[in-house]
Amino acid sequence: MPKNITVILGHPDGLSFCNAIAEKYATSARAAGHTVRLFKLGEVEFDPVLRHGYNKRQELELESALVEISESISWAQHLVFVYPIWWGSMPAILKGMFDRIFLPGYAFKYRKDSPWWDRLLVGRSAHAIVTMDTPPWYYRFVYTMPGHHQMKKTILEFCGIKPVKITSFGPVRGTSEAQRSKWLLKVERYAALA
Repeated sequence: MPKNITVILGHPDGLSFCNAIAEKYATSARAAGHTVRLFKLGEVEFDPVLRHGYNKRQELELESALVEISESISWAQHLVFVYPIWWGSMPAILKGMFDRIFLPGYAFKYRKDSPWWDRLLVGRSAHAIVTMDTPPWYYRFVYTMPGHHQMKKTILEFCGIKPVKITSFGPVRGTSEAQRSKWLLKVERYAALA
């Protein structure tokens, strides 16, 4: 069944392997009959800093590019995030997008006089496709996947997005074109089955 899919590239470099993954996913999903919107955060002008936390709104609530991304997240039935693991987690540009867009009233809502919250982005699934220079087994068993837990548990599922799948490709550094081609074939299959 065709879906509305929003793909967000969280790598600031448009020449990265993450860019190739995002492009392959978008192209393959369109070929499978899905409607796709692709955003490359490295090409988006926005302030990634939530300057006052949740205490008060920023002077410029959301730049027009962030409004377009937030509307596309609301529009989508399936979200795809493509990014590298840097220092154990996502790049600052992607974290900044979450900080600025996933605000109370949009992504979640705290309940009055309660430690609990309402999840406002239910009805969507997500797939994070992540690259790393660390071998994925080492990231899993030695580092215990802090960035994956952050994305899945404390961002997406916190806001009601589930199921959340995470795929790790690595180590990327020093890989052959043949290995990268194999990974891109997997991405093509993921997009067809979205």
